[in-house]
Amino acid sequence: MQTKYTYKQIWLIAYPILISLLMEQMIGMTDTAFLGRVGEVELGASAIAGVFYMVIFMVAFGFSIGAQILIARRNGEQQYKEIGDLFYQGIYFQVGMATVMFLLSYCFSPIILKRIVASEHIYEAATSYLHWRVFGAFFSFSAVMFRAFFLGTTQTKTLTLNSIVMVLSNVVFNYILIFGKFGFPALGIAGAAIGSSLAELVSLLFFILYTRSRIDCCKYGLDRIPKFRLDVLKRMLNVSFWTMIQNFFSLSTWFLFFLYVEHLGERSLAVTNIVRNVSGILFMVLMAFASTCGSLVSNLIGAGHSDCVAGTIRQHVRIAYVFVLPLALLFAVFPKLILGIYTDIPDLQDAAVHSLWVMCSTYLFLVPANVYFQAVSGTGNTRTAWGLEMATLVIYTAYITYIILILQLDVAICWTSEMVYSSFILIFCWLYIKRGNWQGRKI
Repeated sequence: MQTKYTYKQIWLIAYPILISLLMEQMIGMTDTAFLGRVGEVELGASAIAGVFYMVIFMVAFGFSIGAQILIARRNGEQQYKEIGDLFYQGIYFQVGMATVMFLLSYCFSPIILKRIVASEHIYEAATSYLHWRVFGAFFSFSAVMFRAFFLGTTQTKTLTLNSIVMVLSNVVFNYILIFGKFGFPALGIAGAAIGSSLAELVSLLFFILYTRSRIDCCKYGLDRIPKFRLDVLKRMLNVSFWTMIQNFFSLSTWFLFFLYVEHLGERSLAVTNIVRNVSGILFMVLMAFASTCGSLVSNLIGAGHSDCVAGTIRQHVRIAYVFVLPLALLFAVFPKLILGIYTDIPDLQDAAVHSLWVMCSTYLFLVPANVYFQAVSGTGNTRTAWGLEMATLVIYTAYITYIILILQLDVAICWTSEMVYSSFILIFCWLYIKRGNWQGRKI
């Protein structure tokens, strides 16, 4: 098995990403933990509205993944000056897309939610949340371009610092605005949305100030702001378009999952939101190594070491298992301990235990599936990655429609859908890495 990186080198790149992702996950944890003490309706509504916002955000995140792949490739080729052009053209595009998404969401999200949410209480709370949450798009869409830059150039420690600042800001804003502290009115679920949007503003300001003061802007071509260049943007979209579409559909089916569960009742939706947040901790640990794998694969190909890609993927699967599985086992053995963070309602804790157990078991499949999928994207063949994802999502959607909407099974059984998804995406991506023509891909 040929590799270019030791486990120590992988860890040194991955651990700042891990910390930053866990910190970002704490934003969702904070919202859920605070709203879990307001009421079950607010807890369930934040799940629907939160995933709805994530569908919008993941379009921008998908673009940044494509930008990251290109930045990593130029970094591997040591063509550092071209990175600045990629970064600024990406910023221009993200600002424009944030404006479009904001207007569309502000105008149409109440109409969409009215048609698809069964509970009137959930609808009113979700609309209140989204009314304020979409303002965060102006900040988060640009911030992910900074993330793409730091990941693509393997300067990942910056992400840790940013995430700490962002989480602390979110905790303070949420505490003040949800519960009405220091003379502010108690805004409940609307306060959670405003707090999260303000935290994203703080995050963007940190990235700007840090880059200006600590990064060699001249080396990466960041010292001059170029004019808009359609030719560069077209080249970026050639890679990014497929990751944008893929992320949109992926999160849309996740949103569909929550909509289906909402039809099982407000209790089932509240349980699913709690389990989703617990799963988020494990998923962020996994994604730290999966993202590292995608970036290193792109760097390896750029440096002419395609023969080391397969071995590097297997290294990342092993190290991800070492971190994820013990944590999943801990959650499964002490479910009330972790569930107590999100809600102090005993009945709700009891109802969530079985779903938590099923969710933890899915990571046996999710770990290799996500590492291989990020590796496929890292090869630069994002159109193939999109095709593999779409094929898997068709199977996933058929499965959740049957077990939730038609059979209306217990919410714990509904979580087996993650096993179905991860099993198929793993098979498809493994076959592509094993037999596909990706070694000579030019981007």
